[in-house]
Amino acid sequence: MADQNIGTVKWFNSEKGFGFIQIENENKDFFVHHSEIQNSGYGRVSLDEGQRVSFEIGRNEKGPQAKNVRVI
Repeated sequence: MADQNIGTVKWFNSEKGFGFIQIENENKDFFVHHSEIQNSGYGRVSLDEGQRVSFEIGRNEKGPQAKNVRVI
């Protein structure tokens, strides 16, 4: 299992389905795609600015990305 990180949603565009999470106690932002947000329901999910989340750090073709994102 990968390391869990804690962060805050910096912004999220629900129409486009992506945004950025800032990791706690660091000045690093990670891209997040709606497909990486874990939920118990169906359909497209979204995040709200300021929400605290846990996530793993992975990579996509453009660089670091938040994976397995969960609202805490």
